[in-house]
Amino acid sequence: MRRSGGSMKELFFKLMLQLRNAGFEESEVVHSKMLLWEYTETPMQYSKLLHEVQVSDSQSVAETYQSSSEDAITLLDAAFNECRALKTQGIYEFCRTAWDQRPSWMRTVYSGKEGDHTLVETAVNVATSVPFVLVGLQVPRNNFSTSMYANSLIGVGMASTLYHTSRGEVRKCTRWGDYAMIATSTLCMSSAVVLNKDNKQSKALILASIAMLPFQPLLVAAIHTSIVEAEFARKAFENPKLRGAHAVHTATSLIGGALFVADDIFPDTPFIHAAWHCAAAVGVMTINSLIE
Repeated sequence: MRRSGGSMKELFFKLMLQLRNAGFEESEVVHSKMLLWEYTETPMQYSKLLHEVQVSDSQSVAETYQSSSEDAITLLDAAFNECRALKTQGIYEFCRTAWDQRPSWMRTVYSGKEGDHTLVETAVNVATSVPFVLVGLQVPRNNFSTSMYANSLIGVGMASTLYHTSRGEVRKCTRWGDYAMIATSTLCMSSAVVLNKDNKQSKALILASIAMLPFQPLLVAAIHTSIVEAEFARKAFENPKLRGAHAVHTATSLIGGALFVADDIFPDTPFIHAAWHCAAAVGVMTINSLIE
């Protein structure tokens, strides 16, 4: 992508001589040379070589290159623009490579194996999805936020069941639906437990999460789960009656996190996903103590 040594050398000679020929002061020529070297990352030897160029006959220079000062400035702008384009392309390529190499748990849809290899495994996964519906039915419906949270938990159980019973190309869509429903549930959970909709910052966070949810549901889930975890720890510290529920919640959250990672690393190992269902359901059930 860089200019070859010869062409870069020729460009610099031409540019510097044209600037001198156009009547620029020596300091201005040197400054322009330094700017161009900075933006195009010219090898140091070319810069030193250009600094030693002496022009004694401006007429011969004019005859040699037959160019005006506007041409020199055009060359300078072209070099700047080329360098900026190359740097922008380099940044884009770096970000693209980092994005393509992100771990599978940050992707909207897994590209590898996703369990349910046997009928027994599917049956167990479906059976362990039911507790989310049961927990949702037990959530106190004190207001609109808690009602939405309760309904979202029921939706998590239904979306999980639909995913584990699906096959073929439809499974990609149900996988996204499963993730999206989990993210929606965590958003509703933080709204019911922590976030105040009358607060401008809370509104902004909710709107941003809704906009991000279709593309990065797991990121939304991680953000709002972290908010609830911090609130649960704070209230448990202030209220001794919540410490038992918080201890169970902490234990199941750690176990659930380990199982989630293990399910990603060992996708062919049966029943890890079902165990994660159970740990997550127990952890979610302890949130009811915060709402009550």
